[in-house]
Amino acid sequence: MTKKVFVSDLAPGDGVRDIFVIASTAAGRKKDGAGFLKLVLSDRSGSINAVAWDNVDRLNAAARSGNVVEVTGNVSEYQNTLQLTVKDMAVVERDMVDPAAFLPATDKDVDAMFSRLRQITNRMSSGQIKTLLKLFWDDKKFVEEQFKRAPAAKLMHHAYLGGLIEHTLSVVELALKICQCYGDILDQDLLVAGAMLHDIGKTREFRYELAIDYTDEGRLLNHIVCGILMLEEKLDQLGAFFPEETALQLKHLIASHHGNREFGSPEPPKTLEALVLNHIDEIDAKIVGVTAFMSQQEPGQTWTPFHRPMERFFYMGNKKES
Repeated sequence: MTKKVFVSDLAPGDGVRDIFVIASTAAGRKKDGAGFLKLVLSDRSGSINAVAWDNVDRLNAAARSGNVVEVTGNVSEYQNTLQLTVKDMAVVERDMVDPAAFLPATDKDVDAMFSRLRQITNRMSSGQIKTLLKLFWDDKKFVEEQFKRAPAAKLMHHAYLGGLIEHTLSVVELALKICQCYGDILDQDLLVAGAMLHDIGKTREFRYELAIDYTDEGRLLNHIVCGILMLEEKLDQLGAFFPEETALQLKHLIASHHGNREFGSPEPPKTLEALVLNHIDEIDAKIVGVTAFMSQQEPGQTWTPFHRPMERFFYMGNKKES
């Protein structure tokens, strides 16, 4: 089954009969007590809010997060946002659709990015850290099926296939530049290894076949705990070869990279390397996230709409349409 129309093509007044992935679903009640469905439908170009007012009992059978569905309906504008009113919806078997129609992907060369990570690893002076990282990089199944494909987030930043390796390499490159500025104050191999591993748990936190969503493990543990568990699996293989203190500091880098408990870290950064990692991780995430938000706006706009995660509008300048 071929997808013809993408979310980014939709406009108020359009009639729709096409396939989408259900990103999320929720049931509600109208004032008269009758049920309705609220959905988020997605494809590789973005997502659209959808609502089903009628035939809810029948449509409910198809309304499961992760389902591919053929939707019939009409597009309108509600509170300055596009909304699709669903008239009919039916499940489509996954083997009948092309996964590339539903998930966006990085425009960068994932093989080249991985080669760069290998190159940086090989130049490390610490034999123990180099050996540890190679246990990850030599795991072909992990690298090819997970690390090169995983997104770095569901919504906020690098929320596309290959987003994790793209974000990881950016943070590693920032770490190297910071070390050039501060010389011997920072343990470069430790910081760079932490940058390489800080989000490794996202390979287990997310599933990303036709839509990006959380795994059960991801919801129950989150990527920080998953990442520390993955690190411990590799450390167990090395045994006494790997210094206990270095192992502890690497775990702390993963545990603290979100900065504080409010944002998901069980402990705040308590080493210089952890402090740096927290800030460079945030720099890359925010630059990419805000840039993506700006790119979604209509040409000629001076300001973005209100950006809820950062609670502000962003100025885009007085650029004229060419």
